[in-house]
Amino acid sequence: MKIIKISAIWCPACIITNNAFNKLKNEYSFELEELDYDMDDIEEYNVGDVLPVLIFIKDNKEVDRLIGEKNYKEIEEVIKKYE
Repeated sequence: MKIIKISAIWCPACIITNNAFNKLKNEYSFELEELDYDMDDIEEYNVGDVLPVLIFIKDNKEVDRLIGEKNYKEIEEVIKKYE
């Protein structure tokens, strides 16, 4: 599975979600692509104004998406669903 994480340095919800996400990186195996809302070309991902956005890709298709501040358990549920 691949996870595309779109966040911004100025985003408080991104900082909170990143803390949970960093713990998950040590516990689960997945490919990660991190993109910055202000610096990278994210147009193809249809990202609105709410950050962060976690896009879950399996077999080259988007299977799930989490938008906004999420805790460890919320992210883990999606990872477990598709592992």
